Amino acid sequence: MKALISRLNLDPYVLALASTVVLASLLPARGAFANVIETVTDFAIALLFFLHGAKLSREAVISGVKAWKLHLTTMAITFGLFPLIGIGLHALPWLDPQLATGLLFLTLLPSTVQSSIAFTAIAGGNVAAAVCGASFSNLAGIFVTPLLTTALISGEGQALSSDPVIAIAVQLLLPFLAGHFLRPVIGGFVTRHKKMVGYVDRGSILLVVYTAFGAAVLEGLWQKVTLGELALIVVISLLVLLIVMSAALFLGKALGFAHEDRMVLLFCGSKKSLASGVPLAGVLFPAAQVGAVILPLMFFHQIQLMVCAVLARRFAAQVEAETEAEVGASGATPA
Repeated sequence: MKALISRLNLDPYVLALASTVVLASLLPARGAFANVIETVTDFAIALLFFLHGAKLSREAVISGVKAWKLHLTTMAITFGLFPLIGIGLHALPWLDPQLATGLLFLTLLPSTVQSSIAFTAIAGGNVAAAVCGASFSNLAGIFVTPLLTTALISGEGQALSSDPVIAIAVQLLLPFLAGHFLRPVIGGFVTRHKKMVGYVDRGSILLVVYTAFGAAVLEGLWQKVTLGELALIVVISLLVLLIVMSAALFLGKALGFAHEDRMVLLFCGSKKSLASGVPLAGVLFPAAQVGAVILPLMFFHQIQLMVCAVLARRFAAQVEAETEAEVGASGATPA
């Protein structure tokens, strides 16, 4: 089974997410148990962002300012080009309104952190700049995503769960700032126990997914969403990724970035964060609506991992071939 997963470039965590969706579809939380799960989920979201704050290195933020041109371009793709595409998708008249909202919300999210850095490294990119760019994106996402969601989604007649300013401040911003300011005290512990922190991160997201899909199932989600619509989400996700990646490659060359920085722009600019998107949706949208809203994100997440894995290996092979050609041309003996 592990060999099959590896061969198909499937993320085991995505399989865990799919299993959680199945569990929520068959055994959604009801009654008093649902109230308990919602309370635990709220705590889990706060803990998740507390850990995000504790993991953010102040040194990485300071050093990243030096590459401001690269980071501004990456942010322009993440919070500029992507939302423009999302607005276009949201306007399509033949899309289910909730799925259209989910596609738009997907485009408003920040970039991933771990996978963006990993793929940049594989492709021979600027890892330090990738760390900074991904950190900037996630930090900005705490503010920018709720603002864009309020302006673009609630403005279209979709109800948000509560006052987004209060919700974000209490559940996301305060825990994030608390974690970051306590980094000198707990940063060593977080670094030494990365595996345990990772389990908390992923477990929190699985809990939010279970709660969200359980509430959506009780509201008739699977009676409203067809297999054809799910297939359409896959096609749209592929097209969106193709457009954004093409734009990132074009901008990287047009702005004269070196290969290392072009890889940062490609892999940080084209990704969307499941880790940030699921809890943000849990805070911003009513419980019964969250399941449909994050459905496109879950598909996009796996698709971006598969596509980026292929591209990263291809760029790595290209860099290796160019290095060997340069060594051969110079007549030097490789180390």
